[in-house]
Amino acid sequence: MTPSGISVALLTPFTETGAIDLPRLAAHATNVIEQGAHGVTLFGTTGEGASIAMAERGAALAALTAAGISGDRIFMGLCATALGDVVAQIDQALALGVSRFLLLPPFYFPGPTDAGLLEWHRALFERADARARFVLYHIPQVTSVPLSFDLVTGLKAAFPERVLAIKDSSGNWDNSRRLLEHGGIPVMIGDERLLHRAMPLGAIGSICGMANLHPARMRAIYDTRHEDAALTQEVDVIVSRPFIAALKLIMAQTTGHAGWERVRSPLAVLRDDQRAEILAIAQKARARA
Repeated sequence: MTPSGISVALLTPFTETGAIDLPRLAAHATNVIEQGAHGVTLFGTTGEGASIAMAERGAALAALTAAGISGDRIFMGLCATALGDVVAQIDQALALGVSRFLLLPPFYFPGPTDAGLLEWHRALFERADARARFVLYHIPQVTSVPLSFDLVTGLKAAFPERVLAIKDSSGNWDNSRRLLEHGGIPVMIGDERLLHRAMPLGAIGSICGMANLHPARMRAIYDTRHEDAALTQEVDVIVSRPFIAALKLIMAQTTGHAGWERVRSPLAVLRDDQRAEILAIAQKARARA
């Protein structure tokens, strides 16, 4: 079934020892769903997925399912370049009841061609368990591997049962609009500022980080197709800074739990001047909401 709605790209909380804070992660996932999100995504970009080990992934997913979050509400982010490692992550999640995946392209070797990327995806779809379904993940500012229009539409046409949708996190409205107007593949928007423009053109929803802070407001954009101007302004500032650290700072401030600020290296917490700016903007945005 094609996914739709607001899926929260979950932040990953860490304990003082650096381990994933599993009770806090499960409680946060439960809370955002209770506030209106349709589901959650584990270990995408916002969740520091590239820094989460294989053994940790299973424990985190088990914590969410133990908290009563069903597998059909969860996307699992996949982050590896070797096909065998991607398949291992898929098998682990399938064993715990999750069959939908947010799939990063192979991101190490520079400048892969569409032909090379097509072959990588083809090989993965052939090797992966038949139950697995995938949302392609276009975030070239992070991976340096753009998924071209021809590649994306070609993958959907060639593998209609395996490819559910594309998450376009490029922030490039022309690219999002072209995919939406083509209609050959369902589109999920990653940039919250574009969701109100994308919904009337047929977008099916969003996997996004701001829903960690504002699940009900993101749900309202999805339902009404109206821009939340204060939220847009908050996003403008957050993405101009190290955005994971900024989101975690606001989470810590909002929840009163300082542990939310912790990030894994090579990421780092914000400098004092950045902290002050982010908190001031967040406070103003809340006042305008």
